[in-house]
Amino acid sequence: MPTHLLESRAGKALLWTLAFLLMAGAAAYQRLTGPTHPLRGRYAAGDETVTYRLPRSGSTSQDREVTLAAPDAVSAATVYFKRYKTGDPFSARAMTRKDGQFTAYLPRQSAAGKLEYYLVLETPSGSVRVPDDPDRNVVIRFKDDVPIGVLVPHVVLMFLAILVGIRAGLSALAGHRDLRVLSWVALAGMTAGGLVLGPVVQKYAFGAYWTGFPYGYDLTDNKMLILWLCWVVACAWQGKAADPRSRSNRIVVALASAVMIAVYLIPHSMRGSELDYAKLEQGVPASKAIRTGK
Repeated sequence: MPTHLLESRAGKALLWTLAFLLMAGAAAYQRLTGPTHPLRGRYAAGDETVTYRLPRSGSTSQDREVTLAAPDAVSAATVYFKRYKTGDPFSARAMTRKDGQFTAYLPRQSAAGKLEYYLVLETPSGSVRVPDDPDRNVVIRFKDDVPIGVLVPHVVLMFLAILVGIRAGLSALAGHRDLRVLSWVALAGMTAGGLVLGPVVQKYAFGAYWTGFPYGYDLTDNKMLILWLCWVVACAWQGKAADPRSRSNRIVVALASAVMIAVYLIPHSMRGSELDYAKLEQGVPASKAIRTGK
């Protein structure tokens, strides 16, 4: 499409729509592939194929409910669980049947504590394990509750930053004059949402403001740091040129936008905070026994 058409109101609306779709797609992919998103699958019970959705995130304020559809072919169900990365034996809890579903509760853990669990269903043809791979039990992580007044602004500002950052990249490709303004808005959103409110959310949830470089391996924190630095460079670079549509400005903003999309294709909460049960058993307080996964 010719540049002058993209500069029109309709052309700009088209770029905003494309930016929104790219933002929504990247954010959805990141969430759906993250280790705290519910595990989805299906199992066969008699002549039926039943879908399931098992939680992988819980609150430290209450035991975590686990539910599963209860078809007629399943006579009983049991959940087996133990603390993650420990030599504990699995404990068993019978699931109760009511209103067409089985229900059981996993015991709440301290912040960043994890359990691994699986279900066993009794059918006329024998026992059915969910999930069916014995080497891939469901892992659930618990976190302290984050006040809605902190969480909502954090999420809104981060989505705004992604949207505007991708839109800035499209402006770079289209040769628009709004390149510089969009870049600074994206950086401001990332600064407030990611580097200010992000650590506050982390502190409420797991007791530490920052668990990325140089203190740990938290991939979410490290992704945020890399992304923020890319946009700092992009904004600083643009200050050197009088013409916001110069070739160098367009290249650096397009690259920053591409990094943004790439970062959001990495699953959320990878290598996050994890309670070290071995230290806990040595008498270390739970708040001091949290590490980042490797």
